[in-house]
Amino acid sequence: MKNKSVSLVLGSGGARGLAHIGVIRCLEENGFSIESISGSSMGALIGGIYAAGKLEDYAEWVCALEKLDVIRLLDPSFTVGAGIFRGEKIISVLRDLIGEHQIESLPISFTAVASDIERQREVWLKSGPLFDAIRASIAIPTLFTPVYSDGRMLLDGGLVNPVPIAPTVRDNTQITVAVDAAATVRHDLVSREPPEPPQDHTSSENDSWYRRNIESFLESLHLTTPHKEHKDPDSLEIISRSIDTMQALITRFQLAAYHPDLLIKIPIDICMFYEFHKAEMLIDFGYRMTQKNLDRMMAE
Repeated sequence: MKNKSVSLVLGSGGARGLAHIGVIRCLEENGFSIESISGSSMGALIGGIYAAGKLEDYAEWVCALEKLDVIRLLDPSFTVGAGIFRGEKIISVLRDLIGEHQIESLPISFTAVASDIERQREVWLKSGPLFDAIRASIAIPTLFTPVYSDGRMLLDGGLVNPVPIAPTVRDNTQITVAVDAAATVRHDLVSREPPEPPQDHTSSENDSWYRRNIESFLESLHLTTPHKEHKDPDSLEIISRSIDTMQALITRFQLAAYHPDLLIKIPIDICMFYEFHKAEMLIDFGYRMTQKNLDRMMAE
């Protein structure tokens, strides 16, 4: 099984997509050669950075993030209705960290999947600036502003193809490994946060105001797990659950049409979609889930 070439499919899932780093590390340590990557949303971000040869630089950076660091990376949009955040600040930080790359010049075949909502179709971004493609693929509706490219308004690839296997079907590789980063809920994996430490009153008043407002918005999403005590959902929670339901249904159809040789499932309730400060735990979980699946596959 070792030294086999792999087409790697990385699904959408917000912070859960950090588990993709552990998946990649485990595949490499087991002697697999990743020769093609297709990704939606966070899967496109991790896959593109890996294809550029900078995954460990990114992993070191993201593992150092704390809650306040994540909040500071959000840049409010002042365009009414387009999206709450512009998403340009995080992309600028990543460009500085990873460098500029053209997709067609990457040493590994890479496809970022985005959604053309006006034409109601998925778009495979296989050329051009890497971070332009990533920015389009991560444009979560209502959260991040859309990307306009070649007359198209592009949004998050997970809207139309959360686990994009189709771009890899013509690959000349030996096996296809897919990662579903929004899989069936496992209640035993629900993350429970320790009590917040006392506020640091030495921070600036403006910084505290900014943090309070962003945290208030994130809390308003109520992205909690289905087994919580029942209460009527608000509109943002309904939107979030609707997108999750839609993506789960699309994923089931995709997996019925395209059968990966190995499917790794990251449970949807392992963390909130914005909890990037849990990077180390998520990376470790992705590694362990991959090793467990590899052991099972090799035993067959």
